[in-house]
Amino acid sequence: MTFQPIENYGVIGNMKSIALVGMNGSIDFLCYPDFDSPTVFASLLDERQGGRFQIEPQLTGMRIRQLYLPDTNILITRFLAEEGVAELTDFMPIESEDKQPNEIVRMLTVIRGTVSFTMRCEPRFNYARSAHRTELGEHCGIFLPADNFCPAMSLFSTATLQREAEDVVSEFSLDAGETATFVLGGLRREGEPPEMQFIDHRLRQTMRFWKTWIAKSKYKGRWREMVHRSALLLKLLISREYGSLIAAPTFSLPEQIGGVRNWDYRFTWLRDATFTLYALIRLGFIDEAEAFIDWLNGRLNDDAERGPLQVMYATDGRQKLEELALDHLSGYENSSPVRIGNAAYKQLQLDIYGEMMDSVYLANKYGDPISHAGWQGVQRMLDWLGRNWQRADEGIWEVRGGAREFLHSRVMCWVAFDRALRLAQKRSLSGPLETWQRTREEIQNDIFTNFWDEELQAFVQAKGTKDLDASALLMPMMRFISPVDPMWLSTLRALEKTLIEDTLVRRYKVERSHVDGLPGEEGHFTACSFWYVECLARAGELERAQLLFEKLLGYANHLGLYSEELGSNGQHLGNFPQAFTHLALISAATYLDRALSGTREAVWR
Repeated sequence: MTFQPIENYGVIGNMKSIALVGMNGSIDFLCYPDFDSPTVFASLLDERQGGRFQIEPQLTGMRIRQLYLPDTNILITRFLAEEGVAELTDFMPIESEDKQPNEIVRMLTVIRGTVSFTMRCEPRFNYARSAHRTELGEHCGIFLPADNFCPAMSLFSTATLQREAEDVVSEFSLDAGETATFVLGGLRREGEPPEMQFIDHRLRQTMRFWKTWIAKSKYKGRWREMVHRSALLLKLLISREYGSLIAAPTFSLPEQIGGVRNWDYRFTWLRDATFTLYALIRLGFIDEAEAFIDWLNGRLNDDAERGPLQVMYATDGRQKLEELALDHLSGYENSSPVRIGNAAYKQLQLDIYGEMMDSVYLANKYGDPISHAGWQGVQRMLDWLGRNWQRADEGIWEVRGGAREFLHSRVMCWVAFDRALRLAQKRSLSGPLETWQRTREEIQNDIFTNFWDEELQAFVQAKGTKDLDASALLMPMMRFISPVDPMWLSTLRALEKTLIEDTLVRRYKVERSHVDGLPGEEGHFTACSFWYVECLARAGELERAQLLFEKLLGYANHLGLYSEELGSNGQHLGNFPQAFTHLALISAATYLDRALSGTREAVWR
């Protein structure tokens, strides 16, 4: 067993579940059968007892290369040595909706020489809390959990399987041109095996799905490969069944090694999902936007504890996401506690109303007009917001140090009323427009009066403080203030002095503000870094924006994927890969490309 840092992983998936595949050929993380199901493999969070599915070549002085087949989410891991070369192809098949098996296919091929391999399949069900028994045939292993928290699973193989305790192993050799195939998934009807002779067909079918989907992209500009890789990643994170989007496929990967900032991101944050909607619309993926709006309209019928909307939901819309510590797991590099669930679902975060209304506005601009029932839901939501926008809340960063009146929350409340007014005017919709206009003006006046610090010449994080916050970078991007307004430009310079190092941006000064109520530090927040680039571009500093954007691309892992944060030495931190980062990359790339090309469309959202 060799430790793999976060950035050493690629991901495969089928819009239902996602597996993390290390450069060493080991699947070290898998929640099954759904995004937020308990783990089957979690050695990423505990090397000793988390469980893994590893295929390991026995090669001396081996070098490893990992890549995606172009325009797909099919992952190739190539093992190279003097005595032989082998390739491992990992994918989750995507087939027609009525016969979609939820499976992982691992195809092993020797390119040159004779190579020996060891395969180990060590499931540890229910976050490594449930025992299981194994039934073994020559080419099939059945894993039967002792309780009902996880479904039974099967492993089929063209290689001969052996049993080791309740795990399944195999040792075999392949000559050049020979292959071995492993298929892991749920039990098929009557225990029927997968048709191994049709694996190549399933690979081609899956390849065709991804290539057909990404071909719909309208983006033809600079950095096309990175933009499309980000889009393919976002598509992986969108539930095929519900149309909702998870923030990341992992939980409890730390924001500081050895620290306690370890959270579960396998849920649908309205904020992340609505920003993702914007990113996909910019690329031309309208179907995904409309599917998410349908899911979002369903949430308007739910009465959350603190208003019409809740901060986050499960992919199926469930509201309760109770937070629990898994004390039996040691955590990534001993970063504990390992948490599942997320107590932030109980928080009041007023900014989500602005993000939601921005999404509704964009979906109407590029897709189908809003329904009568949908508009009624919008009016009910804004009626509540009109009575509550002045409240303190926990804000965009989900702080646990007490509610405050945050700048970003106030700006996004302004956005909510602004977009509702724009939508009503464009679609000739009726509503209390004069009331909304007065409220929008009140919020705007409040921000310029109470959040502007004359001494700092900057907009501050929260009312009554002198702290700065990188979420202010969204102010011009949301059209609250002109990107060349002197008040904004002086705010940008203040942020550069306090939170920005070259192209890397911190959310806020942890040691100064104590706003999050947690001990320890965190890394640079990668999405904020892309916001910074876009702000520079919007301010007309195109040459500098391009330079810093190119630098920022260099922090991606070998596959073009980003985690939530970057440490001081460039290591990836936080949950991986993160939607928020990739949608910010798309936004910055598309705006900067248009601006460099002199397209006027780049000027406004």
